[in-house]
Amino acid sequence: MKKVIVSLAVALLTQPLLADEGMWLLPLLKQQKFEEMKALGLELEAKDIYSPDSSSLKDAVVIFGGGCTGEMISPEGLLITNHHCGYGQIQQHSSVEHDYLTDGFWAMSREQELPNPGLTVTFIDAIDDVTDYVKEDLKSDTDPNSMKFLSASYLNSLAEKKVGAEFLKNNPGTAVEIKPFFGGNKYYMFTKKIFSDVRLVGAPPSSIGKFGADTDNWVWPRHTGDFSLFRVYADANGNPAPYSTSNVPLKPKRYFKLSTGGVQENDYAMVMGFPGTTNRYYTSWEVAERRDIDNAVRINIRNLRQQAMLEEMLADPQVRIQYASKYAGSTNAYKNAIGTNWAINKRDFEGVKKQMQDELLVWSQKNCRSNYIEAIQTLETIVADRADLRFRRAMLDEALLRGIEYVKVPTSMDTLQAALISKDKKAIAAALPALQQAFDKFQNKDYSPEVDRKIAKVLLKEYTKLIPAGKRPAYLELIDTKFNGDTDAFVDFTFDTSIFGSKENLAAFMKKPSLKQLDADPMMNLAASVQEENEALKKALADFDSGYAIAHRAYLKGLMEMKGELAMAPDANFSLRVTYGQVKGYRPTDAVTYDATTTLDGVMDKEDPNNWEFVVSDKLKELYKNQDFGRYANEQGKQPVAFAATTHTTGGNSGSPVLNSRGELIGTNFDRNWEGVGGDIEYLPDYQRSIIVDVRYVLFVIDKYAGAGYLLDEMDIVE
Repeated sequence: MKKVIVSLAVALLTQPLLADEGMWLLPLLKQQKFEEMKALGLELEAKDIYSPDSSSLKDAVVIFGGGCTGEMISPEGLLITNHHCGYGQIQQHSSVEHDYLTDGFWAMSREQELPNPGLTVTFIDAIDDVTDYVKEDLKSDTDPNSMKFLSASYLNSLAEKKVGAEFLKNNPGTAVEIKPFFGGNKYYMFTKKIFSDVRLVGAPPSSIGKFGADTDNWVWPRHTGDFSLFRVYADANGNPAPYSTSNVPLKPKRYFKLSTGGVQENDYAMVMGFPGTTNRYYTSWEVAERRDIDNAVRINIRNLRQQAMLEEMLADPQVRIQYASKYAGSTNAYKNAIGTNWAINKRDFEGVKKQMQDELLVWSQKNCRSNYIEAIQTLETIVADRADLRFRRAMLDEALLRGIEYVKVPTSMDTLQAALISKDKKAIAAALPALQQAFDKFQNKDYSPEVDRKIAKVLLKEYTKLIPAGKRPAYLELIDTKFNGDTDAFVDFTFDTSIFGSKENLAAFMKKPSLKQLDADPMMNLAASVQEENEALKKALADFDSGYAIAHRAYLKGLMEMKGELAMAPDANFSLRVTYGQVKGYRPTDAVTYDATTTLDGVMDKEDPNNWEFVVSDKLKELYKNQDFGRYANEQGKQPVAFAATTHTTGGNSGSPVLNSRGELIGTNFDRNWEGVGGDIEYLPDYQRSIIVDVRYVLFVIDKYAGAGYLLDEMDIVE
């Protein structure tokens, strides 16, 4: 064990939590932050936001799909989330003939609403502190290296045990989940009701819903109408049910009123939603690891992939539709990584976290808590020892697993292989349809072989440059042994000879099946080799997981003991949270000031008919020219579009309701600013801003632009 060095140059003081920092758990809201929220302008009582015994605002907030938030806005099951959250569904319904991405979609009746197989909407019925229950059960786990205390399967089985099989049987669509907080020092159980009949109601064209696209992503000022509308359906008894024409719109326990009263600088703002992941309790070594390995690899590889992808998208409308969602998903995390690294360096996050560590070291020495000192030392050692493996895993993930689509072909076709070995013609004929199905699943409507070929050439060249021979997937040795280091020739070989490389290759194989060709298939062999390397790296890295988890739990326990549990907000883990702050602009650099709100004037200022990201439709220009904003204009007669607030949000908060002091919906959160994405590690009060589409712009688009004003009739709109 390393010698502990705790002599510090200056006295270390506990950092006070700021009024608008943190993602707070609803059951503890009254004890933790409610008085500060009231002082900032909140007019509600704590029970109005969260009540375990009656309907409250939390009942109008839902998980949309698997990674976004949504909110109910009518008694008829109408739901609003972001355009980018519904993007995959909008894309799936789109074609060259019916391009809803470009033109938008509006159901003018319930019958026109479009079903979305696989899409779910999840309500949180109850939140219970089960810390004592879990810890009591964990006493039977005597393995000192066990990670059972973080195991989702163990915790969820414990949740089901707690509520009982009879409860789940009698409550269709209900599920229970126990989540760990503070590294496994606290536990809460969430009782959920999951609806699977969710239909697309409306989406603006991408020229509104995605205005500014990648150029404006993570940027303020913003002029994007990032919203889409869905409707949740239930059976006649209001219970979750598979899609059926006999289902009826859900009558939710609670839905939000929509306020057209508008926002002003310094107005109270509150966000409820499901933030995904934050790392507020990183050590200084983990901050460096995030910057120098995780983010650096992501920035480099995704930049290369996106350049290749975008060239093809701009050249071919069909490719643009095929790769729109893939491109958007890639650039989102890419820009986040760049912004996070800027914040880490600009605001010295390493130094901030080191101060937190040193403070705990001093406190632990004074209070005879050597276990917390040992935990800090362990974390330092683990981060250093796993560095090379982590870099190799990041490169494999970004360059091959995520970057090259043909790496996802089947790694084997066992039934067909067995049939070919047996030379039984009937068995071979019976096995071939599975190959056709695998091919169709891979080369689906959203796949272009030529785009994948181009991207593969770019990424394999970079991968082999940065990962030395001997540390790559074994099949890639062919690049040197057969192709003299020429990665382009290797890629061409895989496409030209693989069964999965083209329809022509598949047809030739189906006509004359060959065991030798199947066994030698380069795409299948590369996919298998990449998976083998991935499993090896995951296993090697997993050897550090137990030690890290145990040390991290102890580290957080020390911080909780030193600071007091109620002074801390747990890291985000896609559980329901509330954060609050004010509508506020900011100064990103010297002599530059950004206002808190934007208007349609900014859309027209940014218009560029030659740039797909900034095209403005004729209909919107006509409305603007005539100043036809109706009741949605602000006091100056301008049409609001978006606003910024100091609320502490992250991924998963996309689609979250933004509420005023009375709990009325004033906007829907859809992004953060470039300067604030580092807030996942350390909140930046002067820089961090949530970016929110103003509800008045949403209503304007629905009513004036789309002519779907009938939807407003089911909403509760207040001035």
